[in-house]
Amino acid sequence: MGKNLIIVESPAKVRTIKKFLGKDYAVEASVGHVRDLPSKDLGVDEEHDFEPKYQVIPGKQKVVSKLREAAEKAERIFLAPDPDREGEAIAWHVAHLLREAGAKPKKGKAAAEEKPITRIQFNEITARAVREALEHPRDLDEHLFESQQARRILDRLVGYKLSPLLWRKVKRGISAGRVQSVALRLVVDRERERQAFVPVEYWPFRVELATDAPPPFNADLWKVDGKNAEIGSAEAAAALEARVTGAPFTVAEVTEKERKRDPAPPFITSTLQQEANRRLGYTAKKTMGAAQKLYEGVDLGDKGTVALITYMRTDSVRIADEAREAAKNFIVQRLGPEFYPEKPRVFRTKAGAQDAHEAIRPVDVNVTPEELASHLPADLFKLYKLVWQRFVASQMAPARFWDTQAAVEAAGTLWRAKGERLLFPGFLKVWGRDEEEEDAASGRLPKLEQGMVLDVRKLHKEQKFTQPPPRYTEATLVKELEEKGIGRPSTYAAIISTLLDRDYVRLEERRFAPSELGATVSDMLAAHFASLMDVGFTARMEEMLDDVAEGKQDWVALLKDFTGDFYPTLDKAQTEMAGIKGSGKETGITCELCGKPMVIRFGKNGEFLGCSGYPECRNVKDFTRNAQGEITITQRVEETPQVVGKCPECGKDMVVKKSRTGSRFIACSGYPACSNARPFGTGVKCPREGCTGELVEKSSKRGKVFYSCDQYPKCDYAVWDWPVVKPCPQCGSPIMVRKSTRARGEHLACPNAKCRYTENTGSGEDEGQES
Repeated sequence: MGKNLIIVESPAKVRTIKKFLGKDYAVEASVGHVRDLPSKDLGVDEEHDFEPKYQVIPGKQKVVSKLREAAEKAERIFLAPDPDREGEAIAWHVAHLLREAGAKPKKGKAAAEEKPITRIQFNEITARAVREALEHPRDLDEHLFESQQARRILDRLVGYKLSPLLWRKVKRGISAGRVQSVALRLVVDRERERQAFVPVEYWPFRVELATDAPPPFNADLWKVDGKNAEIGSAEAAAALEARVTGAPFTVAEVTEKERKRDPAPPFITSTLQQEANRRLGYTAKKTMGAAQKLYEGVDLGDKGTVALITYMRTDSVRIADEAREAAKNFIVQRLGPEFYPEKPRVFRTKAGAQDAHEAIRPVDVNVTPEELASHLPADLFKLYKLVWQRFVASQMAPARFWDTQAAVEAAGTLWRAKGERLLFPGFLKVWGRDEEEEDAASGRLPKLEQGMVLDVRKLHKEQKFTQPPPRYTEATLVKELEEKGIGRPSTYAAIISTLLDRDYVRLEERRFAPSELGATVSDMLAAHFASLMDVGFTARMEEMLDDVAEGKQDWVALLKDFTGDFYPTLDKAQTEMAGIKGSGKETGITCELCGKPMVIRFGKNGEFLGCSGYPECRNVKDFTRNAQGEITITQRVEETPQVVGKCPECGKDMVVKKSRTGSRFIACSGYPACSNARPFGTGVKCPREGCTGELVEKSSKRGKVFYSCDQYPKCDYAVWDWPVVKPCPQCGSPIMVRKSTRARGEHLACPNAKCRYTENTGSGEDEGQES
């Protein structure tokens, strides 16, 4: 008798599930998606209800063959990819391939299509959850699959139709996307707000006061002659200072009351990304990668591979009753009964959210972060601690404060002082307060009574100017995307990564600034595709895709409605843009050589000013742009070639040069008379056993630099990052790799995927990424 077969999404899950399932079950992994639209053509039959032309993803043939072989031997087949839209699509495609293989029954064996193929899903990878899922299998959800399929086809149509327009008019190789372009517009619009912002002068006043009893305290100017204080000039500030100097400061009113502060609900995908960025400095991509590992299972030594958190792609704050009860027992027994609320906490999921899965929480609340500190890499430990603290805190009693507010009168002005005293920490005992909250919290006030005359210690005044709206951080951009209904929390990491990878936005002091390329692309799309770039339209499309998942909307009808507007707009844009000569964004600057306009153009090394009269006029300039968006031309500096020796063939200098795709190489300065050249070496020997080659710098067709063995194709060893001559102190691998991250400089990382050792170099925070 054959075993029952469980097909999961990732190999990490295989190890975790095998640990607690018996010998009657075989577990295999699809390693993500197995079928997709082709990469080199549209792959959608627009004339026949948008029928997709799926194919096995290149490189996945061996995986598919292995799954088919395992299915042949199995009695029953359970499909168990992640419990979301993408997971349902993976399950659907795997089922299709298995049934396709079993179309012709083999002698003596049941065909795969004759065997039960069912779907199971679990929110946490534990023995209880998996066995419960096996006891309650279901059919594949056609509506959920169609929702994912509609989203995939929508994105393919938009990207495939729009990107070529951008290639012709802006820069080859860039892309447009249904959701990424709207996210880009948010960043560009915020930058325009900043550039248009006009600072307004204002003068805040603060007075240091005291009574006979400590402590002294500060009061801020609130009202002048009954109106809100608006001191807008040095003259007005001097007049007010003269007015209150020497005047008595008297307590006009004192208000005291107790205030309760309730904890936030446990994490959902978006709030986890926001808080991990705010507290830990993690990117959305890093947060989701670490969360995926915690969900799938981590090796805890003697305990084996253990899953630590529940599924991390969810927008529900609901938690299971048994999890709530476990949290109650932990809080009462470990912290004390006073730290548990009078009634168990039940949080309400916002309208429109998918409530299929629980909130993100620890699988076992009794596994504290301290117990895992020696087992987990730093990035996983910090994220687990954050999830654990948030969950436990969400079930705890409120924090209680005693708030005091005093109004102080002086010469027709009112000043306000606030004090705060913590009566009971409640959930803050676990969650704590970060630096921003500590700074915002006011200190204690002395005992104050109405009519009390106060001593004036010092009067402070300061000239300030209003500030433009801040650029988005990852946390605030994710919050904005969620609030406006753009994309879904599970897609935010991919959206942000795409904007960075395409060089549409750049991180400056951990905040997003649009590049010239990003602003140009956004402006061009907004000018010709108004509805596509409209935030409201994108949000409504997400709602319609949700309706498809719930069986309320036909996916083909949705695509017909979309293309009914999109295709005419596309035709109109192609006609309008055909009249735009060449590429480039106008600047209002005139070429000093020929008198034609200078435009912003985009090359392999970034943006520059080029004459619109090209190729007749080849004038180019470098430039910078200030905070107001004004362009300043800078002198283009010619780099002095780096000399690395003499040419053995002609005796001239050998210098470092750059290839068209961006990688360096060494060539004779006498070119073209002498064509002697060699790769740019790193000085690091190839770590592959038995190989005597050296790692040299190369670049892909898309211009991404990597480092590979100079013995290729005999040896195909390659890494993306600059190799460093240093053994890994954890596993002894012969080299480590220096990672260069956009936000936080460089660090060292072991190339051994099983090791994942990282080390901060001191030039920035450790990102903990793998090679």
